[in-house]
Amino acid sequence: MARTTSLTALRRDLEDAAVWLGAPQELRFKPMFGGLMAYFGERPCAWLSAGGLALKLASADQPALLAQAGAARLVARPGAPPSRSYILVPASIHRDAEHFAPWLALSAAAASGRQRRGRG
Repeated sequence: MARTTSLTALRRDLEDAAVWLGAPQELRFKPMFGGLMAYFGERPCAWLSAGGLALKLASADQPALLAQAGAARLVARPGAPPSRSYILVPASIHRDAEHFAPWLALSAAAASGRQRRGRG
């Protein structure tokens, strides 16, 4: 039961961030592989599992999140390589909708292809 509560709490954190962004209708969830895949604007943006909440971020946005205490690359299963796209969000961030919402917005932008592009 604790795992279900954990997934429920993680889902609620994402929902609160979507409300903060003014777009709760854009968020959907689909159960898969014992967790939940979250979709924002019909594109995958996050993975919720017993291991935590991992956001899918563009390469350019990952270092800023990885610099936060407790953030790490998602490892889907023991022995698997770390994800190149999904970053585990520390609870101190995802439990605070105002702090978490900008990260969800970055994830949604990356998923929709509206990634920030550097000028060179």
